[in-house]
Amino acid sequence: MATFELYRRSTIGMCLTEALDEMVSNGTLSPELAIQVLVQFDKSMTEALESQVKSKVTIKDALFKKEDSQETVGRVKIVACDSKLLLQ
Repeated sequence: MATFELYRRSTIGMCLTEALDEMVSNGTLSPELAIQVLVQFDKSMTEALESQVKSKVTIKDALFKKEDSQETVGRVKIVACDSKLLLQ
């Protein structure tokens, strides 16, 4: 089964990673078990967001700013992963 590490940079993901690192450093948790916990976290976050979040977003005329200029575009491509890939 494929996993995606999309949610590890979220606040809860960072806190979990920090706690697991501390437990591995203290010897209370093996590195292998810490990795298993993170993989399960990835799966659980994907499943929870897929089943519980029904929001959609529409973006019109997005404004992109650079250091010395800005540009308005009519179409924006949002790159995401298909959570169904996790079930393969």
